[in-house]
Amino acid sequence: MNTRLLFYRRLASPLHATRAGVGAAWALALTAATLLLYNPIPLSALTLAVLGAGVGAGVGRRLAGTLRVALIVGLPIVAINVLASREGLTVFARLGDLGPFGQGNLTVEAVVYGAVIALKVTLLMLVTTLASLAVDPDELLRCFRRLSFRSALTASLATRMIPVLGADAQRLAEAQRTRPEDPARGIRGRVALLSAIVGGSLERSMEVAATLELRGFAVAGEGRPGPRWPRLPGSHARGPRRQGSRAGLAGARARGSQARLRRPWSRHDLAFLCSTLAVLALALAGRLTGAASFSAYPLVQMQLDTGTLVLSAALLAAILIPFLDRRGIDR
Repeated sequence: MNTRLLFYRRLASPLHATRAGVGAAWALALTAATLLLYNPIPLSALTLAVLGAGVGAGVGRRLAGTLRVALIVGLPIVAINVLASREGLTVFARLGDLGPFGQGNLTVEAVVYGAVIALKVTLLMLVTTLASLAVDPDELLRCFRRLSFRSALTASLATRMIPVLGADAQRLAEAQRTRPEDPARGIRGRVALLSAIVGGSLERSMEVAATLELRGFAVAGEGRPGPRWPRLPGSHARGPRRQGSRAGLAGARARGSQARLRRPWSRHDLAFLCSTLAVLALALAGRLTGAASFSAYPLVQMQLDTGTLVLSAALLAAILIPFLDRRGIDR
C-alpha cells in the first residue's frame, strides 16, 4: 500500500502549475456544481470532466482507484434508499409486511433517486481526491497565514503528520506480521496497532512542540516587549537608535525584496479562474432556468432537451479547456 497515494506531489500539468488559491477555488466550484445539479445527464458530464481533468493532471490512475471505492460506497446507498423509501408509485417488487418498516414495496423511483445520490457522492469523492493530489497544501496554507498564523501552522503540521502516521502504521503492521511468536490477529491485533500508533504520535507531537518552542514560536504574537537598550549618561541613546534605524531599514529592504519576488499571475491561473467562474455560472443557470431540473417522486421527471445537452457540453468544455494549454508547466 502506497502511503502517499492521496497526497500532493508536484507534476508537470496545468493544474499543478496553477497557484493553490485558484486551484482550491476551482475545486470548490466543481463541488458547488455537484451540489446544485440533480439531473443525471449534467452530473454524468461532470463526472467525465473530472476524470478527464485527472488524466490531464497526470493523476488518472489514482482517480480510477477512487472511482472503484466510490462504486463500492454507492451500491449500499442505492440499496438503503430502495428499502427505506415509500414515495414512489412504480412498484417492481413486493416484499410484504416488514413490521415496523411498513410494506416492503420496492419502486423504480427509489432506485433512480438512490443512483443519483450515489453519483453525487462519487463526484464529491473524485473532486476531493483531485484537489488533494493537484493543489499544493503548503502554498494554500500560506494564503491564510495573515489571517491566523497559529491556525495555519497547526493545519500545516497536521497535514504533514498524516502521511507520517500512515507510514508508521504500515511499518508497525509489517513488524506485527513478522513476529516469530503467534502474532495478535483480528480485533486484538488492530487495537494493539492503534495503541502503538497513538503512542508514537503523542511522542512525536511532544518533540515537535519542543522544537517549535526552541525556535521561538511560543512567544510569537503574545505582545511581549522586546529587549531594552541601556541608556548611558551623556550618550543620548545614539547607538541603540542608530542600530534600531538600521534594523528598520533592513526590514524594509527585506519586505521590498519579498514584494518583488511575489509570484505573478500566469496564463494557467487566469484560465482556471475563468473556468471557476464559468462552472459556477453554468450550474446556477441550470438550477434557476430549469435546464437541469429533476424530480424522482412520485414519478421520475427529468428534463431532457437541447438546453440540457448544451449545459452538459458547456460544463465539459469549461472544465477541460484549461488543460489544453501545456506551455510552461515544468516551471
